[in-house]
Amino acid sequence: MEYVSAVPVPQPRAEAVSAPDSAGSRRSLAAGLLLGAAGATVVLLASGQTWAQGRAAVGGGALPMSADGQDVTGLPAALAIVGLAALVAVFAVRSSGRLLVAGLLALSGLGAALSAFLGASDSAALDEQAAQATGDTSATIGALSHTAWPYVTAAGGLLILLAGLLALRYGRRWPTMSGRYERDGTPRPRKAPRKAMDPDRPEDLWKALDRGEDPTREA
Repeated sequence: MEYVSAVPVPQPRAEAVSAPDSAGSRRSLAAGLLLGAAGATVVLLASGQTWAQGRAAVGGGALPMSADGQDVTGLPAALAIVGLAALVAVFAVRSSGRLLVAGLLALSGLGAALSAFLGASDSAALDEQAAQATGDTSATIGALSHTAWPYVTAAGGLLILLAGLLALRYGRRWPTMSGRYERDGTPRPRKAPRKAMDPDRPEDLWKALDRGEDPTREA
């Protein structure tokens, strides 16, 4: 009569849960850095270009005038600098602090885009120039026209916004600054005290000479 063994047959172990996709983390990190840096560069460069042009009536003629982005609004450039600082700070903080900095990065991009878009049709800067040129505080600019640079600036702000959204979504997986640059209060290991030299041991004499010490000098 045959007997059935009661020993359970070993089952293959379930595969361990894989760690976060490092390749995906590197891609999101590279994309965030590229978008943030490119967006800030675009905003800073485009905000220095001519945004609006017009003519002010002076005497019997017309005086051509123009205003760049800084004349219209300095907010996009300022927010671009804030975005750059936040982009760098993302790697200096962890956990909830990283989320806060990533949120600041996204908000700076959104603010830069909105302020540039609103400034695309603004004529206050040219009206002020016309008032100064004519000496008439009620003077306004005529033949007003706008360039595409405000919209380029807004596009740069959107790039910063995308970098912030990537940091919010994947920032927890991104690396932080090396721990050797941080002070956590942990005492550093002390070096073992140097063993006293034995003048009767030739190897101790050679080691002392290698260290530049005089083995004949008494301690």
